[in-house]
Amino acid sequence: MPLSQSVRRQAMHTRVVTCNGYKREDGLWDIEGHMVDTKPYAFQNTDRGGFINANEALHDMWVRLTLDDGFKIHAVEAVTDWSPFKDCPQVAAVFQGLVGVSIGYGWNRKLKELMGGVRGCTHLTELLGPIATTAFQTIMSTRSDYCGDMDGAAQEKPPYLDTCQMLREDGEVVKKYWPKFYRPS
Repeated sequence: MPLSQSVRRQAMHTRVVTCNGYKREDGLWDIEGHMVDTKPYAFQNTDRGGFINANEALHDMWVRLTLDDGFKIHAVEAVTDWSPFKDCPQVAAVFQGLVGVSIGYGWNRKLKELMGGVRGCTHLTELLGPIATTAFQTIMSTRSDYCGDMDGAAQEKPPYLDTCQMLREDGEVVKKYWPKFYRPS
């Protein structure tokens, strides 16, 4: 079902984020994110020859994280193809600070610590949020302890329970699929 009809309006900005997860032949995982920002009108920009054309990328950025099964980052590649300032691509080197970090609890806090504010790039850092979610969906969906436990056979509480409204321990979904971990309120 689409959103309800809005009042009359004019498009001003579009951001498209695409993330993909890949299993590598060496047993590691590549999670790639791509973000493109455009505007439907031309505007001035001295670093790009005086202006940026309508629907031309304001930002066109990529991040690839290479992870192991435990979500530890083994390699990072960050690339800025298009940006509003000529020096933006130089900040990609900061993302090497993620090597050795694991995606999990405290991820957003760690990102702010390592590359928040003037230390990094707002847009590349924002892209790491959906990349982390894609990593979880990619890696966990292949593990029997994740997708194979909906028959109630899990011995330990799955880590994703109590992470959203539908997976709360006193909810109907947990009662149906993980009755051992159901806790009525």
